[in-house]
Order: sequence, then C-alpha cells, then structure tokens
Amino acid sequence: MRSSARAGCDWKRSRRSFLDVSGAAALGMWLGSPLGSRAASRVGPEGAPRVTAPSRDLRLFLCGDVMTGRGIDQVLPHASKPEIHESYVKTALGYVELAEQVHGPIRRPVGFDYVWGDALVELETRSPDLRVVNLETSVTTSDDAAPKGINYRMHPANVPCLRAAAVDCCVLANNHVLDWGVGGLLETLGALRGAGLATAGAGRDLEEAERPAVLEAAETRLLVFGFGVPSSGIPPDWTAREGRPGVSVLPDLSRSSARRAVDLVRRWRRPGDVVVASIHWGGNWGHAIPPEQREFAHRLIDEGAADVVHGHSSHHPKGVEVHGGRAVLYGCGDFINDYEGISGHEEFRSDLVLAWFLTLDPSSGCLRGLEMAPFRTRRFRLERLAREDAEWMRGTLDRESRKLGAGVEMSVDGTLQLRWT
Repeated sequence: MRSSARAGCDWKRSRRSFLDVSGAAALGMWLGSPLGSRAASRVGPEGAPRVTAPSRDLRLFLCGDVMTGRGIDQVLPHASKPEIHESYVKTALGYVELAEQVHGPIRRPVGFDYVWGDALVELETRSPDLRVVNLETSVTTSDDAAPKGINYRMHPANVPCLRAAAVDCCVLANNHVLDWGVGGLLETLGALRGAGLATAGAGRDLEEAERPAVLEAAETRLLVFGFGVPSSGIPPDWTAREGRPGVSVLPDLSRSSARRAVDLVRRWRRPGDVVVASIHWGGNWGHAIPPEQREFAHRLIDEGAADVVHGHSSHHPKGVEVHGGRAVLYGCGDFINDYEGISGHEEFRSDLVLAWFLTLDPSSGCLRGLEMAPFRTRRFRLERLAREDAEWMRGTLDRESRKLGAGVEMSVDGTLQLRWT
C-alpha cells in the first residue's frame, strides 16, 4: 500500500522547497530574531540558505496524554497534598485505592521510572531521536484550585519521573495545565525548564505561549507548536494574552484559525525544519473524526505548516491518516493516567495504550514509517500487551484508519504498523 504515497510526498516536497526559497527572502528578519545565532550557522557566504541534506532519517516518539498528577503523583516519591475538589472523590488517594482494588497493592513510594514500565525497554530499543508528550497536569504546590471540578497536579519534586523516560518536550496546550491557577502554571513552566525540558503551547504571555519548542537531532531542527481548542474543555479565560499567562488557544478550527496557525509557523520555520503541530482537540470518547478536524489538518499540511499533526484529548487511540505524505494522528489516546478501576466506556478499552514511533524523511518531512507499540496499564505501570489484546487494538485501529485511507497490520512481535496508499 505504502509505495504510492511517494507521489503525494513529492508534491509536498516541491511545495516545501518553494516555501524554503520564499522564506529566504526574509533572511534579514529572522537573522535578527532570537534564533539568529543558530540561523547564521546555516547561511552561506552570500547570505543564501545553506541546507545540507541530513544523512539519516529522523525518528520521533510521540504519545498522547501523560497525566502524572492526582493518583499517579500520590505513589511517586514526593506526593502533593492529596486534597482534591471533585464531587465524588475528595482525596487523590481514592484513585490509588481504586487501582489497587482491581489489580492489587502498589508498593509506595515507587521509583521515578515506575510508571513507564515496559515502555522504557521499548524506548531504549528503538532509541528515538526526540520524545514529545502532551503533559496533562500542572506541576505545582499551589492550592489555588480552578473551580472546574477536576484538578490535576504533580509535585515539582516528581519531575524526575519525566526525565526517567528522557522526554525532550512537554506540550502544555491542554485543559489541565492551569488547574491550580496562574501561579501553578508559572511554577509548572519553571519546574520543567529547570529540569531541561522544553515546553510548547503555554507561557507567561501570548508570545511565549505561541513560541515553538525548538529541538535538534539527526542534523535536523524540529519545531513543536502547541495549540489548544475549546472543544477539548479548555476554559476561555485560560487563553494567553499580551501580558497575561495562559495557553495558546485557537478559538475554533475554521479557515481563519488555520490561517493564524500557518502564519505563526511561517514566522518561525526556516529551510530544512520539520514541524509538529500538537493539538489538544475534541472530546474524550468516540472514534468518529469530526470533519472540521480533517479539514484543519489538511490545511496545515497543504500550506506547508505541518509535517506531523499530533492530536490528543481522546482517552483512547483514534484512526490515523496520511495526507500529502504527512502523518495525521487524530487522537493518540492516554498514555499514563490514574483511571484504573473507574467504570464506564468499557467498549473503548482505555486501559490499552500506544507508544507512537514515526520515521520521517528530514529533508521533506514526509512519513517513511509509523509503528505503534501497545501496552496495558496495571497498578499505574505500563506492561507489554498480550497478543490477543494487541490484535483487538490492531483491528480497531485498522477499522477506523481504513475510513481515512490507511490500514494497520501486526508484526510477529505484536508491534502495529501503519500501511497507507
């Protein structure tokens, strides 16, 4: 199936080449930007961009929601105060008890690497160049709970749990990063950056919230832009403004919002960059892909503003599309959470999660391969999935991805592989 994808990728390569050349006309402007010193190293003696083709592919690890607050935080070495403000649970320890009722006791405190479990072996084996997650919690000791019913926080001293998986970038454009007020957001930014983790999608003001994380690996510069959409539950007053901390929020997925995102990417992108548009959108349950999400993703790709669309918010994985040779992950699903023992929506089997491994052609941004490693959550730890459960995941993803022109196969080791036309 995959071989015919090159035609679309070649068209996009031409589009991207045009944008790279047109971007060079603005060379003076971006040399004067905060990235100027880096940019200068890739400019020839006459001021023309000097883009050398990278010598190998770019390998990325992406996942959906990493929710290390609440119950997860309580089993880590430095638990926050357990009090929470939910109508049915008043202590985060209640979520630990629910998990233990289902799968047995969790010896506390666990090590910082505990929650990643068998995924660490997969990450070590595959050795992706860069690792990007949607961190869906505030990292703070703040007690300023937002009046929204569900509030996630992880103690700043537990940030080493993110370093245990060698995470490079935490996307923060979601509906939990301000769960403990503006002070909680500011502490989150400081704690993550102090630990050497890049952030995208939230900041001390609008300019910082819209600024991409800039990562470098495999002779390639990766830009990660974080966007949140109100359909994911982000309160309107969380939107970053000039002089006001908050989240990079798009009001909707209209053509004008797509234009705004495209213009933002073009202000930062320079020749040879690969771009990930990480978007928190839509509800938590259901496999259907809203038409506006597809149209928005296609616009970003068609305008040369995204090489990967990294969608999240759904508690379970959703179908995958390859458009113009670029990957569109409409919903990566949760990866780490404290939902064990919570009843409801059993048909989606949200205890089954995926680690997404993408291989990209760094000179064009086109997708060369996408593999997904399946795991199950048990006692707040990721475990390798039994083959029969992996087959259920494969069948579900295959069914949903075929609606989008792709399919999913399973290898002998239980890894899922995307096939597309």
